[in-house]
Amino acid sequence: MLDVRFRRDSRDRLSSVFAKGHAEQGEPGEDIACAAVSALLQAAWVGLTDVAHVRVTGRRESGDFSMRWPEEARDREDVRAIVATAELAIGQIAAQYRGAIRSVREIEAETP
Repeated sequence: MLDVRFRRDSRDRLSSVFAKGHAEQGEPGEDIACAAVSALLQAAWVGLTDVAHVRVTGRRESGDFSMRWPEEARDREDVRAIVATAELAIGQIAAQYRGAIRSVREIEAETP
């Protein structure tokens, strides 16, 4: 199962994305469901860094992806559009591949 979590901060702004696992809908390198989610997450990373010029932290490895962007960028229209588009598109893919991909919205826990 490929688990994708879109986290929001206490003000309900998208703040980070985490993905772990594989959709297992084909052989490695031929799994169209995994490839679609991966492409969307990679595009969001590039959109944030190269188009919106936002500092993104995280990792991009096979079966393990995370990205987080700074609080001061979360209200920007361009940032919201980039990450909201990824969230909506991945949600649609998850609906097509139930049991293989799960997309979840979460509120971050407050840190002391």
